[in-house]
Amino acid sequence: MSKAQHLSKAIRRRPLICSDCRRWLLETSAQHQRRTITHNHIRKIQIAEQEWKERKDAIAAGQAKSILDKLEERGLVNQVVGTREALNRALVESRVGVYCGVDPTAASLHVGHLVPFMALGWMYIHGYSSTFLLGGFTASIGDPTDRLQAREEKSKKERKENALTMFEQLKRLSNNIEKYADRKGYHREWAWRRSVKNNTEWWQKVTVGEFLKRLGKYVRIGPMLGRDSVKNRMQNGDGMSYAEFTYPLIQGWDWWHLFQSGTQLQIGGADQYGNILAGADAVKAMIQDDTAFQLKYKADRQGINASGDPMGFTVPLLTTASGEKFGKSAGNAVWLDPQLMSSFDLYQFFLRSSDADVEKYMKLLTFMSMEEIHETMNEHRLDESKRVAQHKLASEFVELAHGLPSAQRAEAEHRRTFSNSLTVEDIKAQTREMDTSKSDTRPDDFHPSLNKRAQPLTQDASYDLKLQLPRSVVWQQPMSRILWSAGLAASRSEAQRLINNKGVYIAGQVGKDSEYVPVEGQISYVPVKDPKWSATEPLIIDGELLILRTGKWKKKFIRIVSDDDYEASGLTCPGWKDETESPADPVVKADLAGEEKYRKEGQEKARSSDQKRHAYQKKLNKGFGAVTGARMGQRKDTQQR
Repeated sequence: MSKAQHLSKAIRRRPLICSDCRRWLLETSAQHQRRTITHNHIRKIQIAEQEWKERKDAIAAGQAKSILDKLEERGLVNQVVGTREALNRALVESRVGVYCGVDPTAASLHVGHLVPFMALGWMYIHGYSSTFLLGGFTASIGDPTDRLQAREEKSKKERKENALTMFEQLKRLSNNIEKYADRKGYHREWAWRRSVKNNTEWWQKVTVGEFLKRLGKYVRIGPMLGRDSVKNRMQNGDGMSYAEFTYPLIQGWDWWHLFQSGTQLQIGGADQYGNILAGADAVKAMIQDDTAFQLKYKADRQGINASGDPMGFTVPLLTTASGEKFGKSAGNAVWLDPQLMSSFDLYQFFLRSSDADVEKYMKLLTFMSMEEIHETMNEHRLDESKRVAQHKLASEFVELAHGLPSAQRAEAEHRRTFSNSLTVEDIKAQTREMDTSKSDTRPDDFHPSLNKRAQPLTQDASYDLKLQLPRSVVWQQPMSRILWSAGLAASRSEAQRLINNKGVYIAGQVGKDSEYVPVEGQISYVPVKDPKWSATEPLIIDGELLILRTGKWKKKFIRIVSDDDYEASGLTCPGWKDETESPADPVVKADLAGEEKYRKEGQEKARSSDQKRHAYQKKLNKGFGAVTGARMGQRKDTQQR
């Protein structure tokens, strides 16, 4: 506590001082405190300016890299709005404000969203004022970029819920970025500034007249009609509404609102280049229309030898080595909300990254230095089977998304679960203690690098190792059906293909006469050679525990419970009540046999049966059935007589 604060506190505690003396003393202490704050503020500004000058001189001398150089080195710059030279000079000369926005079209951010926010995070920890913007208003219109049809209309309640949830998520993300950066050696400085805003804050105050007068009259229809997203939608899609057509202008107004407070730079995904370009043109038009702002802006930029025009850049889309992109519309979103995807599941997801992708992901999605990334990759290449780089990536990303404690717990749980010393008793204890409320076993999908049609991953369709299944979907069922019900395959056909390709293993060991018997003690696996139930039953441990594995990493510890207990828990899985298949179906029989010729025969028989049924129905509709019925009745009468 400062001397002035002690004095003020002491004065308030002494009731015997006269009112005039008390007032004079309080004013004196307040003035002293203001002088102290002012002196400290000026001193911090001077230190920050000196550090900035030293950094600028080091960059000019080639002794340090600019922030743009660092972002490009990590692959975080795709296209630049403006020129690369002008942008680099503006970033070196002054602490320009920068923002990145996202529309709350879902209840959570996903991994694909994080790439532009990582670029924003790098700007923030290098001293640039950063704004995390939520498009609460723009979400009600919908960005038409790269879409042939209008977005599905969401209810006002759903939009509000999404906005509230994602706003809090952006706040947590910005806070996690600072904490994570601190552990990487980027300690908070006085000049660091960050904020989280929702554009409904100012759009609630904007009238249609003001929008058209201030911005609409400067925009030309020709360039807007010439945008690729508009032409593609008009020629190949279902047309475009006026609201969607004006989306770039609305986003440009957001930028103008922030630009007046010093935000000169916008960051967006690769698909946002057109919107950023249109926004930059809109801001320039607004500047020309506002003489008072021109004078203020010119005075504020005295001594800064760089362009003051609005600029921006896009980041690359996050893709796998096979070219598949991450995202909600792509069907393989990986949610960052721990309620939708747990820290352990997120850890497991990145642990499955291919060797071709892992280095790129570390550059894009972590604050690891380039030296640390190179060291990690060198260690990884010594023995790729240990997946050193994947473990590092998974740990770093979960820390960024969910915090350090969550990352430590996820890593510890993985080490414990996949340890070579894991025993049957360990798994029994884990499956008995699991939280059944989070053990939904609906089928999950594989990593997008393996499955280009993967669905969005949620807590209900995740990499959860421990689950429960009702006895009816396991007992007396073929292995293909068990794999499907356990979420190890998206369908019974896919499960059978895994079995045929020798990619399915079950916990067991080879006993006498080369027969499989249950494991005792440390876990070992044997390949599933026979998909029939008679081959599976002997390997069920104590009649209640089944341990399966597909490939090298994907495991399920299945606790078999009674149907009554399973129903009481409120869980569901493929093959349980709502999803059933008839063993008499020729196609299902073919799946169980696993032979393509039987599958084709089953399909042909089913097709032939359908054709006969349709032909018979057609005859009935023409009256053939009535005539046939009459003749059959006459024949029966004759026989009776």
